[in-house]
Amino acid sequence: MDDETERRLTELEIKASYTEDLIDHLNAAIVRQQQLIDGLVREVTHLRQQLPAESPGTVRSLRDELPPHY
Repeated sequence: MDDETERRLTELEIKASYTEDLIDHLNAAIVRQQQLIDGLVREVTHLRQQLPAESPGTVRSLRDELPPHY
């Protein structure tokens, strides 16, 4: 192998190594985000279960609810 081919091969190996490391970090970030999403879904489900049952066709507007200082 000549020097130019060896240099190019070394550069490709370095790039491949950095790419693998980046993929590992991105995968870990995705796993953390999915865990967070799963926890938020559980929390929203729990909060919905605490709401009083309303008529199925009733739409609740926040404008109908006055803040405590009124």
